Amino acid sequence: QVQLVESGGGLVQAGDSLRLSCAASERTFRTNAMGWFRQAPGKEREFVAAKPWSGGITWYADSVKGRFTISRDNAKNTVYLQMNSLKPEDTAVYYCAAARALSRATTGYNYWGQGTQVTVSS
Repeated sequence: QVQLVESGGGLVQAGDSLRLSCAASERTFRTNAMGWFRQAPGKEREFVAAKPWSGGITWYADSVKGRFTISRDNAKNTVYLQMNSLKPEDTAVYYCAAARALSRATTGYNYWGQGTQVTVSS
């Protein structure tokens, strides 16, 4: 069973930065691609960013493009989400997920972390 553990959430002010981390228990064919999603209260879970363990492909949601950066440390089996210029509308629980192939859909991911809360005050 693949385990994903997120960390790095917190309460910040608008314009601040945060870096989320997601440590994966394995890096195999079952976790070829890693993604970040978020879910705000009363809303559906939405795609934020995704990246495979190898290669230069990176996908971002339009709402975070230019502000968020997804990166990886293969040696540590860890994926990061650097979030800059945070806005109140970025407030959500952020989830890390793993899939066999890159996808923007929640249904494309088989493994999920427990989530970490990010709150941005105005």
